[in-house]
Amino acid sequence: MAAMTTVPSYTPSLWVRVCHALPRLDLTMQMRDNIFVPDSWEYQQTLLVLSSLSAIALVISLLVVLSFLIHYCCCHRGDRGEGSEEEEEDEDGSTGHGYSGKKGRSICCVTWVAVAAVTLSCVAIGIGFYGNSEANDGMYQLTSSLLTANYTLASIDLLISDTITGLQLSNSGPLMTLEELFTGSKPFLVSLRNCRRLSENVISLLSSISLAPSGIETGLANDSSVSGASIIPLTPVPPSVAPTVVPTSSLMPSPFSPGWAANTLMVNEDYRWLSYVLLLLLDLIVCLFILLGLAKQARWLLILMTVLAWLALFLSWGSLGLETATVVALSDFCSDPNTFVLNSTNFNTGTSSDVLDYYLTCNRRMNSPFQQLLTQSQRALSNIHTHLSSLDRNALPQFPKAEKPLREVQQILNSTEGNFHQLVALLNCRGLNKDYIDSLKGLCYDGMEGLLYLSLYSFLSALAFTAILCSLPGAWRSFPSESEEYEDSDSESEDPFTSHQDSKRFLQWQPWL
Repeated sequence: MAAMTTVPSYTPSLWVRVCHALPRLDLTMQMRDNIFVPDSWEYQQTLLVLSSLSAIALVISLLVVLSFLIHYCCCHRGDRGEGSEEEEEDEDGSTGHGYSGKKGRSICCVTWVAVAAVTLSCVAIGIGFYGNSEANDGMYQLTSSLLTANYTLASIDLLISDTITGLQLSNSGPLMTLEELFTGSKPFLVSLRNCRRLSENVISLLSSISLAPSGIETGLANDSSVSGASIIPLTPVPPSVAPTVVPTSSLMPSPFSPGWAANTLMVNEDYRWLSYVLLLLLDLIVCLFILLGLAKQARWLLILMTVLAWLALFLSWGSLGLETATVVALSDFCSDPNTFVLNSTNFNTGTSSDVLDYYLTCNRRMNSPFQQLLTQSQRALSNIHTHLSSLDRNALPQFPKAEKPLREVQQILNSTEGNFHQLVALLNCRGLNKDYIDSLKGLCYDGMEGLLYLSLYSFLSALAFTAILCSLPGAWRSFPSESEEYEDSDSESEDPFTSHQDSKRFLQWQPWL
């Protein structure tokens, strides 16, 4: 696989490879490629076809439930006469409710089928809670990696801007003062002009380095204004304590912004997690009250739970369709993420493909695209430092008033060199590549596993509620009605021989009376 060779420390999992190998059909039932192209209508058709499988399964479930309802409503009407005769024959040997023999066995069978279906639904609910937690963990790792990458990009942009601002300040402030003081000394003026030229060269080189998109959300404590003759050291706020900016638009900015993506994913993930928790709680409540209704033989409670079971059935098959499309699309992306990132205009707008490839692969054999610019900038800063040291040794004895502006220039240069060393470290590919790999692992490992568990939950839950809807009508039809219970209680209270025999039988077991 291309991703296995281009992304160090990341290999597609077994489930990613299996889902990626599934055949793809469009709406015309023609085979399509499994390349991840979310903006393509042909690719979207393949996802719609896969999602429609759950709709077909829903129709089959409805037909099965409808057939059982017809069986209970129509076929059992003819058995009432025979059932009443059997009840009259078995009435003397029954326990008081008149249910024995064939009807008792039918009640027992229907009840146990309902209990088994409820147990299967409870197992599915447990799987769903685990899958929802795994998917949430994967999304948390993804958003954390994106925020860290956004923090790195913002720090790079801030370091460049602070360095440029400091050099511009030195050119327009202390260096201009030194030129006025060294008006009569040509060698010193030449050194100062060389410093100015080198500073402008560094400004030009650093201005060509830009990794932070225009839509980036820095979240950094930055003050671009520079007071006095010194640069305030860069003190960015880590992403863990940086304020979270709620996205104001759902449209993806171009070029791609990791901060915008992280904030959008966090908001959507909160809604997704809460929706699944509510769905799982609905299934759990339905199952518990079904068991209570069977134990108490409460017909009204089972009828109410039947209505909710219909709702849960539709939600289960619907969620399975969404999960199927999401799992397949995610497997297509995770099988070769580099190709999609390099070819997507949302990522490479304003950034060259060489720069993207350098940070995505981080191959030791590849040189940094900024290496030449950084080397030239480092040499220019070293030359500036050499010129300032020469002026410090030779010019200060002749021009004592030049000490203050010269110290200001040296202070700005020291701060600039400190920021430059930080910039060189941040521009190395290891930091951003680690964030990229961590985001892939969170999305393609934990996220993929969580979605598969949620798909299994939806499938088992749909099967369980189909069985529940098939068995509950038979269960509540087998419950004794209020009139039957009233007649049984009246017959027991009005029969004097039964009560006398029970009293006599009780006395025979009491030898002390």
